[in-house]
Amino acid sequence: MSETHTYEFNVTMTCGGCSGAIDRVLKKLEGVESYEVSLDNQTAKVVTALPYETVLTKIAKTGKKINSATADGVPQSVEVSV
Repeated sequence: MSETHTYEFNVTMTCGGCSGAIDRVLKKLEGVESYEVSLDNQTAKVVTALPYETVLTKIAKTGKKINSATADGVPQSVEVSV
């Protein structure tokens, strides 16, 4: 089994619909062990063995602005390759 990572994203969310959109894409993403989306903290925390870019791209597809992110505590780029 591959190693699991913890990815934390700071995402601009203004309402429950915003956090719900992120919740839905993470729920459907195969390989996610657990996740937590917080509207209050403007964060999405994901525990998975998937590559960082895979999770980043999924969250970006919701149209929400990703302000910053870390992978296992290390700052990561939030640029999404098209």
